[in-house]
Amino acid sequence: SSSAPEKHVEKLQKEGIPTSAGALAIVASQSSIRNLAKKSPVPELFLQKYEELKAKKIDLLGLFIQLLELISEDKELKNYLAKEASNLSSISTKNAAITTEDLPQICKNVIKAAVEGEKKLNKQVCAITKKTESSVIKHNWVYERPRITWDFYNESNVMPCQKVVPIVSQESILLWDILYCLKGIDGTYIVSEPLISPHAVKTFNISPDVCISYKQLTQQILPLASHYSMTARFVEEKVLAEDGQVNHALRGAIKSLLKDYLLFVVQLEMEHVRGKLNLQKLWFYIQPTMIAMSILSQITSTICKANAKGGKVLSLLHEQANNISGEAKFKELCLFLIQTASVPYMQILEKWVYKGVICDPYEEFFVEDNELIHREELPIDYSADYWEKRYTMRPERTPTFLNEQAQTIMRSGKYFNVIRQCGKIVQWGKQEPLIYQHQGQKYIATIDRAYSEAAKTLLEVLIHENDLMGRLRSVKNYFLLAQGDFVVQFMNLCETELNKNMYDIVIHRLASLLEVALRMSTADSDPYKDDLKPELLPYDLQFQMFRILSIQTREEKEYSSQTDKTLTGLEAFVFNYDVKWPVSLILNRKAIACYQMLFRHLFYCKYIERRLCRVWVSNKIAKTFTHNVAMSYRQAFSLRQRMLDCIQHLAYYMMVEVIEPNWLTFISKMSKVSNVDDVLSVHQDLQDSYLKECMLTDPDLLGCITGICSACLEFCNFMEDEDGDMYKENAVSFEETIISLDEKFTQVLIRLLDRICDLGCDNNNEKLLNVFC
Repeated sequence: SSSAPEKHVEKLQKEGIPTSAGALAIVASQSSIRNLAKKSPVPELFLQKYEELKAKKIDLLGLFIQLLELISEDKELKNYLAKEASNLSSISTKNAAITTEDLPQICKNVIKAAVEGEKKLNKQVCAITKKTESSVIKHNWVYERPRITWDFYNESNVMPCQKVVPIVSQESILLWDILYCLKGIDGTYIVSEPLISPHAVKTFNISPDVCISYKQLTQQILPLASHYSMTARFVEEKVLAEDGQVNHALRGAIKSLLKDYLLFVVQLEMEHVRGKLNLQKLWFYIQPTMIAMSILSQITSTICKANAKGGKVLSLLHEQANNISGEAKFKELCLFLIQTASVPYMQILEKWVYKGVICDPYEEFFVEDNELIHREELPIDYSADYWEKRYTMRPERTPTFLNEQAQTIMRSGKYFNVIRQCGKIVQWGKQEPLIYQHQGQKYIATIDRAYSEAAKTLLEVLIHENDLMGRLRSVKNYFLLAQGDFVVQFMNLCETELNKNMYDIVIHRLASLLEVALRMSTADSDPYKDDLKPELLPYDLQFQMFRILSIQTREEKEYSSQTDKTLTGLEAFVFNYDVKWPVSLILNRKAIACYQMLFRHLFYCKYIERRLCRVWVSNKIAKTFTHNVAMSYRQAFSLRQRMLDCIQHLAYYMMVEVIEPNWLTFISKMSKVSNVDDVLSVHQDLQDSYLKECMLTDPDLLGCITGICSACLEFCNFMEDEDGDMYKENAVSFEETIISLDEKFTQVLIRLLDRICDLGCDNNNEKLLNVFC
């Protein structure tokens, strides 16, 4: 259909594509448009549609044209799309015939869709209830009572009078007709033509009996009436609440200018009554007014065609002010309009920048609040998304004169919002009102000052009042096993319980043992120890990491569901940590999940090391064996020591060469941060370094380490389960088992070393080469 381009472009814009202000400003090149027009079945229709969309100031038009050009140049993609289109058409043809057997399924689908639609509608109603409670239903009376309009009223296609008038008398009659038309009223020999579209330029029909010289002068004057018509339509159209406060303010400014314009027309009428006006004088008198009304007409036409409101209206006005050339008074006109229209927008901006509150009932501001219910009523996981998703930017609503300060404004409001939710009151001096200025732009300094105050206050709230660094040290002690005596105490108390099937473990008993371990170790002095909780996850670490790493890859479906593998408590166990607001902005659910993955990795390695040490202790009995019997254990002892050295090197590498250096780097960076976004960035870098250098982000490395731990655990189980008498009676099978375990361990170890060497050479990960040095 002819409206298809608008549907596609508007759909792209409404779906919240994260586009920057620079991307919105992309303009399609003329060569791209010509190439697409040549490939179009009807080039003229394509060019006509492009010009219509361009006149509407569609934000994503340039990107849309680029996308079409790329598709047109890709033959494989074009063939694929053509094939899919034919498939869809064939499917729709098949589905066109509905039988009685299909009716029950169709009924179910309709009921399901209706239920889902009702739920979605209820959510939308809840979201806008606050906005609609105080709103008043208004009517645009101009549409319902068209005769009260200040614009031309066309009941039908009226033709100009055909009565012949002497040329001597024509000028006086034409002057009255022109003066009527300048006020939006049809004359006798000049009548307006019906509009082709709501925002089309008003045209006029002049009687053919008018003298040619008078007719030419009249045609030069009538564009002023067209400009007035377009401007009057804007004033009468933008009266509803959904048009926004910016449009209302602009409408008020234009309405005041139209009063001066109509006063000017009345003065012309008085001149005509006195007999001192003719067409030549009229043409001379209206020159300044013609330019001013032309500017108003251009502005109102662009806003109406683009259906703009809020920040977009201010962008169009700012662009118009920059493009004005000529006399200074016409630039002053544009500045008057934007200064008046920007008042409600700058008031919204003031509340956001100074208080972190959005008062934007008509969705005009470029910062959007996505909160449906209060933060206190949401689960703890909400903190993970609060900082990134609670407030989002809408680039198409950002005025061009605020583009460079958009991020500063966004952060300033977010900081003050968090400060306010913490119950902290910021002591401000005199709050300077934010006023649009075309030059000087003092509001930029005010915004920067508010941002600095917000950043400093929130950092103080987080770091000093809520002891952020103390919290992070506490997390490091428990999740990264920095509290050595606590780890030993916990394993001594909980090992028996954790060796059970995870479904046989009583979590309350585990919590009690954890509390005992905390009280018996130096962790008892930690003020945040009570926030540590035990938890059992229904999947092991390898499955968890592979599922994360396979997102948006071909292997994603393989990890879409949990495996049927039965886990022990050791494989499923993990610490959890209760974090209160506002520290949960930093230690959110995603951050805790990263620490949990590191803990599972380190904890299991520590457990394997503990089991190997226990085997070493039990092997001391071999000192009492005879020489021949002891020699049969020689290879087993050698394998045990190799395994123990391997696990200890691995643990030493992660604890000493990864965790501690990165922690010290993190402490150094934290001493230089200036805002919460810097804290989030530095903390994210710390976790990324931990995960990468502890070999959790590479599936091959993680698989090798898991294989080494499995081989070590199998060896420990074999050595602890074997009976001494059985060794003597079945020495051959014992040695064969040890040889098999040795080969298995060696193969996995060699594969790990090869992979480390490859990564160390390819990605400059030289630190990985220290794993077994």
